[in-house]
Amino acid sequence: MKDDPYNAEFLLRRLMEQTTDSIYFKDLQSRFVMVNKTLATAWGFSKREELIGKSDYDSFKEADARQMYEDEQAIIQSGVPIEGLEEETTWKDGRVAWSSTSKVPLIDDSGKTVGTFGISRNITEHKLAALKAARYAEEIRQIKVGMEEDLDIAAEFQKAFFPNTYPVFPRGVSPADSAVEFLHHHHASSTVSGDLCAIRRLSDTECGILLCDVMGHGIRAALGTALIYATLEELALQECDPGEFLARMNERLLPVMRKGNVFMYATACYAVYNASTGLLRIANAGHPSPLLFREQDHSVRWLMDAPAQRGPGLAINEGAKYQTHELQLQPGDALVLYTDGLYEASKPDDDEEFGEDRLLQAAQKYRERSLDALFPALIGEVQHFTGATEFDDDICLVGLKCREIERGLSPEGGDLRAET
Repeated sequence: MKDDPYNAEFLLRRLMEQTTDSIYFKDLQSRFVMVNKTLATAWGFSKREELIGKSDYDSFKEADARQMYEDEQAIIQSGVPIEGLEEETTWKDGRVAWSSTSKVPLIDDSGKTVGTFGISRNITEHKLAALKAARYAEEIRQIKVGMEEDLDIAAEFQKAFFPNTYPVFPRGVSPADSAVEFLHHHHASSTVSGDLCAIRRLSDTECGILLCDVMGHGIRAALGTALIYATLEELALQECDPGEFLARMNERLLPVMRKGNVFMYATACYAVYNASTGLLRIANAGHPSPLLFREQDHSVRWLMDAPAQRGPGLAINEGAKYQTHELQLQPGDALVLYTDGLYEASKPDDDEEFGEDRLLQAAQKYRERSLDALFPALIGEVQHFTGATEFDDDICLVGLKCREIERGLSPEGGDLRAET
């Protein structure tokens, strides 16, 4: 007679024979009383009956078998099932397996607990893949942490490139009494930056001011600033003509920044100011035009805004030449250099940039302010325009203000006083 396809016994038999999960029933001593074909095969038996009377101690390492036994005894005593437990077990032959297991008390018709039964799904492949992925993720995390720590160290190292004090003229006076006021502001868009500024005393009467911007962001750009800083250390006291200074820097940087598949370049502006005469000499290597503040007529204008007044960026053309331009400063006059990150900041919704025109208007608006009030005001105008407090690019501003002209300073060195 054909089996009734909806008979409970028939359905249970089909479940035990066809499911890929392991199904088992155990007595009060956690010995098998019934198992399905999947479990028998996993244990290495061809017939299900061969497992009857055996326990987990027969196939698994003692520690794992004991844990499974204790779990089942707890279920028998408490009546509380285990659901979806992920177990790692080791077979006696050393194989490691993972399973997702649910176990419940086996209760007879009188309500008495007579054992347990459970279903276990082999998740070894999935779990090992997940563990492997977790290991990779941890390795990547550790690499990332290491890189971040290295970047933090690099950032601290890079801070040493920037001024922490400014020269005073004449020597020995306080910054408040110096004939020249200096200020810089730097903000990196990431941990390290491609911007670099330097303010160096060249003699008792002269100082050099350099601002440069290496293309790109992050480590690549920061390495470029390290190259420029090293070149600056070599050239600053050898070449006081700004145009010649940039030409020689270009010669030093070109072989390194254009080597092999490496393509890097930088824009730069270098000025030499004489505190005894008020004479400013300046040269530009593809850098944004500085802002000149005139005290006499309270004006603000671009300095070197004509393309012909600016040479190519550094490390672009071999043998590049840079013109030196001279400008007489008077007390109250100021010069502000900046990198393009200041005016290229844009609104997030339409990519409209703040732009050079707005920068000039903002400078005119705040022209009466001191340098330490001017810089935050200019930055605030950009932030108000973009609606953001952070910048997508590095920004750096450098300012020089002539307070007075110390004509008593000797160009040859030493503090001499005019004869009376």
